[in-house]
Amino acid sequence: MGQSFKDLLTWQRAIELTIAVYKATAEYPDSERFGLTGQMRRAAVSVASNIAEGYGRSTKGEYMLFLGHARGSCSEVETQIVISKTLEFGTSTNLDLAEKLCNDVGRLLGGLMKSVRPQQPSVPQSLRGPQRQVSVAGEVSPSVPSRHRSIEHP
Repeated sequence: MGQSFKDLLTWQRAIELTIAVYKATAEYPDSERFGLTGQMRRAAVSVASNIAEGYGRSTKGEYMLFLGHARGSCSEVETQIVISKTLEFGTSTNLDLAEKLCNDVGRLLGGLMKSVRPQQPSVPQSLRGPQRQVSVAGEVSPSVPSRHRSIEHP
């Protein structure tokens, strides 16, 4: 990893997203100060904050957990932008910029999570052995099609 979370493009874009959300919500009605305005701002701040907190954690597992929280907060902001547009709060210019940044951050988070996730060694099919199927009722059967909906287990 780099020297600081501040070196991460994902974190930098999340900061831009937060600023865009603050600018967009500054135009919202005063009646939304403790409603959508506050919720959007908290969620936007949460994206960059979770990236930073995860970066400072001890293990990759903890880092992934916080990146997952950041992705959830990003989805929350995206949803709130849709609600804002539907209610015609703010200007479309500011909301469109926030939406674009939200999409960028979501994409970047996915890539960052993929790069942090431990790589599973690929096991060739020939070494995997026979597949078993477990029906919804929990019955184990050989790899033979069944009339019951089933899920595969190695």
